[in-house]
Order: sequence, then structure tokens, then C-alpha cells
Amino acid sequence: MSLLSMIGVSDEIRRMSFRQIAFQVLNFLMIVASALMIWKGLMVLTGSGSPIVVVLSGSMEPAFQRGDLLFLTNYEKDPVNIGDIVVFKIDGRDIPIVHRVIKFHQKEDGTMKILTKGDNNSVNDRGLYAPGQFWLDRKDIVGRARGFVPYVGWLTICMNDFPRLKYFVLGTLGLFVVLRRE
Repeated sequence: MSLLSMIGVSDEIRRMSFRQIAFQVLNFLMIVASALMIWKGLMVLTGSGSPIVVVLSGSMEPAFQRGDLLFLTNYEKDPVNIGDIVVFKIDGRDIPIVHRVIKFHQKEDGTMKILTKGDNNSVNDRGLYAPGQFWLDRKDIVGRARGFVPYVGWLTICMNDFPRLKYFVLGTLGLFVVLRRE
């Protein structure tokens, strides 16, 4: 932000009464709380801890491109099948992975072992799993892809690749909400 624009923001705040400032701050907090409630509601409806994810690599091309937004479900009673596109999380890794189920074994006790592979990869995912892990368990699955919107996730990718952009966008949105007088 330039010095002139900061002075303009400062002048705008000085012209507002305490009541107006408090109202705007509460309005901003209400927007944040609403977004969190919507996210938690989606988690309950879909059974997934991450009901929406962004494809971050090209490993699933041509099915999904980098930047596609995926909608997930993770109902316990819904069986995992060969060919399903799943999102899984590995212990020790922060970022979930989107790949296709290529093989699974179901034991007599009902437990399932799952093997995945990216459509654009030449080998299965055993090299991506935690050291000593050769199969995924059902608990590793975050969800199954049920739908997608192409390229919508590019904003998320840009904000993660360029943290200053993220802070600028969030700061600008916050200032807009606090300073508007409606």
C-alpha cells in the first residue's frame, strides 16, 4: 500500500464514529463466522474432513487438470471400488493427494487395503506412502471425487505459491468490509 492510500484509509476511519467502526468490525466477523459455518456444514453433509480440494499437480491428467476444484464425499457405508478417484492423506505429509484406486484387498474382518496411482504416472503410489507402508487403509481416505469445476482453484494455487498475494487479497477484502458504510 502506498502512503497516500494509507492516509486515505486513516482519514476514512477518523470520519467514522465508534459505533460505525464497531458495526463494521462485527460485520466482518459475521462474514468469517458464516464462512466457517458453511464449511462445517459441508463437512457434516459430505462426511469428509475436506469436502472441497484443489488439484495441485498434473498427476491425474487428463481426468483432472491442475487448478480443478473437486467436491468430495466420504460416507463410511459407501464402498471404495477400483477406478474410484480418491483423495488420501499420508502421515507426515501436509498436502492430500488425488489419485485413482487401482487395486484393493478386503480381509475377512472387513478391513480394506487400497493401492492408488495417478493417471498420468507410470508407477503406483507406493513410493509416495509413508516409509514401510505398502497399502492405504480406509482411514487414510479423505474422500472420493463426486464432481469438479475446472480451473477455479487457480486462485488458491497462486495464493499458496505467492504468500504476499494471499495477504494482500485478504487485507484488501478486510479493509473493504470494514470501511464500507452500508
